[in-house]
Amino acid sequence: MRLGQLAPDFHQAMVALDAAAAKGLDPAVSELIRLRASQVNGCALCVDMHGHDARALGIPEQKVLAVTAWRETPFFTGRERAALALTEAVTRLGEHGVPDDVYDEAARVFGEDELARVVAMAVTINAWNRIGVATRMSPAVRHDHRGV
Repeated sequence: MRLGQLAPDFHQAMVALDAAAAKGLDPAVSELIRLRASQVNGCALCVDMHGHDARALGIPEQKVLAVTAWRETPFFTGRERAALALTEAVTRLGEHGVPDDVYDEAARVFGEDELARVVAMAVTINAWNRIGVATRMSPAVRHDHRGV
């Protein structure tokens, strides 16, 4: 399904939401958030797209590949770790919400404005992932958010 063609107003709103979430957030942190949530959600298209986007930003291949095991590697900064942990908590939102220790660590390393953008980016990529998974989008037919 080509959602962008079938529901262009909704698609444009999603593109605007994505741009708003990214505003003022380190582009590398944004891509790591997008990549990790996409992995957790099993959105093949988004994993492929954000892996490419991360490399294009200059994030080293070793780091891109290690996102799935970020806790076990030394490749990520404290800020990146806090963003990845918060992203996972938002993505896997359980019965008790985001754990206090995860939120508190993110709040400690990000300013209030940046923390709002980290949450916004996690929420936004989760919405994109659900679109990609629900419409069975595949990296075999390369799309991006402009042509979803």
